[in-house]
Amino acid sequence: MKRIEDYSKVLPVCELYLCIQSEGSRAGRPTIAVRTTGCTHRCYFGEGGWCDSWYTSIHPEKGQFTFQDIIDIYDKHPYVKEMMLTGGSPTMHGALVNELTHFAHERQITITIETEGSHYLETDYPIGLLSISPKFSNSVPVPGTLTPGGKVVDEKFVTTHNRFRLNKEAIKKSIAYHSNYHIKPVVNPVEMPEVWEEIQDFLAELEIPKEKVWLMPPGDNRQELVRVYPMLFNFCAENGYNFTGREHIIAFDTERGV
Repeated sequence: MKRIEDYSKVLPVCELYLCIQSEGSRAGRPTIAVRTTGCTHRCYFGEGGWCDSWYTSIHPEKGQFTFQDIIDIYDKHPYVKEMMLTGGSPTMHGALVNELTHFAHERQITITIETEGSHYLETDYPIGLLSISPKFSNSVPVPGTLTPGGKVVDEKFVTTHNRFRLNKEAIKKSIAYHSNYHIKPVVNPVEMPEVWEEIQDFLAELEIPKEKVWLMPPGDNRQELVRVYPMLFNFCAENGYNFTGREHIIAFDTERGV
């Protein structure tokens, strides 16, 4: 499997920072966010807004960090034993992900990879946690809508989004190969009953147990999340699902690098 040979070469990593993991089953832990740029998807959630890291997917920025930068930030914060590998779509960058598994193995760091599940990627050391957010019909961009950068969505844009959406075989293989996983759909079943039915069918087909499911509210800003939180709180409590917030947005709203 491919690895990074030159640690001084700029990688497709556009953000690198210390933060708190704020989503899913490892929430609340200090972590280092390694955000790759480039994505297979172009997610749009209507009132929930665009992908909250649209600058890696819809209008992808260039990378600016090296592998040595990643080493340096862990050297600066040696108590951190978590890594949030996010994007964009990190599985597009196989050599980088594989090199990170070597680094994590050497330092006893748990990698959580945030992925939509579009690609199956083997690594020399299995990834600690797959945080899989499959993209359902509520994520499909609407033709005529303006993107965050002012581009008008056309049919080609929609086709790009749908090309690898819900790659069930890749998700099944990934779950079987790597160490642990959870499924983290972005949905508010109260306002999206059709989408919730779609998600239930997906969970049943892949035989995903409830304890592996974390429902996350749609929303790319604090105001929208505050509106949706109570509905999803109550739904999860009444139906036996795990709830995950998006506490970085609650804390910092639309600020980046948090």
